[in-house]
Amino acid sequence: MEDSIPFPSVETCSSNGRENHTVVADMDGTLLRGRSSFPYFALVAFEAGGALRLLMVLLSAPLAGLLYYFVSESAGIQVLIFATYAGMKVSDIESVGKAVLPKFYSSDLHPESWRVFSSCGKRCVLTANPRIMVEGFLKEFLGADLVLGTEIGTYKGRATGFVLDPGVLVDEQKAQALLKEFGDNRPHIGLGDRQTDFPFMALCKEAYVVPYNPEVKPVPQDKLPKPIVFHDGRLVQKPYPIMALITVLWIPIGFILACLRIAAGALLPMPIVYYAFWALGVRVTVKGNPPPPVTKSSTGVLFICSHRTLLDPIFLSTALGRPIPAVTYSVSRLSEIISPIKTVPLTRDRATDASMIKKLLEEGDLAICPEGTTCREPFLLRFSAMFAELTDQLVPVAMVNKMSMFHGTTARGWKGMDPFYFFMNPSPAYEVTFLNKLPLELTCSSGKSSHEVANYIQRVIAATLSYECTSFTRKDKYRALAGNDGTVPDKTTKTKPKANKIMGC
Repeated sequence: MEDSIPFPSVETCSSNGRENHTVVADMDGTLLRGRSSFPYFALVAFEAGGALRLLMVLLSAPLAGLLYYFVSESAGIQVLIFATYAGMKVSDIESVGKAVLPKFYSSDLHPESWRVFSSCGKRCVLTANPRIMVEGFLKEFLGADLVLGTEIGTYKGRATGFVLDPGVLVDEQKAQALLKEFGDNRPHIGLGDRQTDFPFMALCKEAYVVPYNPEVKPVPQDKLPKPIVFHDGRLVQKPYPIMALITVLWIPIGFILACLRIAAGALLPMPIVYYAFWALGVRVTVKGNPPPPVTKSSTGVLFICSHRTLLDPIFLSTALGRPIPAVTYSVSRLSEIISPIKTVPLTRDRATDASMIKKLLEEGDLAICPEGTTCREPFLLRFSAMFAELTDQLVPVAMVNKMSMFHGTTARGWKGMDPFYFFMNPSPAYEVTFLNKLPLELTCSSGKSSHEVANYIQRVIAATLSYECTSFTRKDKYRALAGNDGTVPDKTTKTKPKANKIMGC
């Protein structure tokens, strides 16, 4: 079989002195380790079309597979494209391509292909995948200058599911697309992984094959050209066919289980919610030394929590065994109704919010998430400093959760479903770590500025969780997920802060 491959392996390609060279690479099996594009079609189907659309893609998969392997690669891909995209809003497809798929694509980059691809000054990707699905990731995160992919027909802002001429870019169609774009100016390097890539590879000055090797490790996350700080979507795992089937079958069961868990948290007294959650498969781990309830003669403690989901204050209350009111930024009406604790929305007027928080602290303890929005990755966003000016009774709380199927946050979808998706996981978990109360000498009353206090608390929480501090804000998150300008500046610290004596875990 090796003798039938007319091109050398990519391992033999030098990446030195390629700054002025042009590279043209296939995507699945070449830039990515995996050769199947099904998981990414399934992601688009679920995130933009819901569970029924994912079921439709699953039902079409056997036919697509038969056509792909026994008739033509093009016919199989056309079936998947139609099942996934027919009737779907173009804006939804683009949104998923920018906000959801990069997280999954970036975790599967082939190290040798990326070594060669990244060394070249001009980068082009030639793929059978729909261009609208992959272009956002390839240009934004891999620095591709040009993406040539399969074009899908549209009508009044919706995809028809049909492929436009010249059809799916495989085999000779890839070669024709390359000739149309480059003409006689042949690219320096061509990268592919299968026989249907050979026609376009033969048009390049040098060509290299990426051999299939399931043992090869992906490019490490810290070596990616751009960190994935923000991403959206409900699915935690890449939906390979078996995982996609399990997801579709679990959703009705999981929704009933989520309703039971939410009802237990909302209706039962807080001291026994902890035990009810454990009985229903929700794991809550408490670390550190939780402070006792305040007395009537003293002001309340302000719990400064890292923000993973809107359920953070509820699990804080579960860990303490008593309801702790929380100030919120943007919570749906449904979430307010089913919440077992008092939620007080911020107005985003500094004076009004400061007065309200002071009044709430006079009544007792209070929880706040100064990041202002959630982040799924091991990063902490910039802490708003206003809280530090309002009280010296500050207790940092490091929150972390674990989910196996669904994320409990969204930027694109309806936030009212966030708690349901979290509790739909078979066995979701929360870990609540109470750190020592901030010493008086580190508060504003001892001359520290509010920004110094906020940054200090951010660092100690990050150290507890082994996260990185950033200066990203809520606006950065929504700009990144919307893809408005295509770029988000790198605001990570690159080094993890060290723990210090304030930590009480």
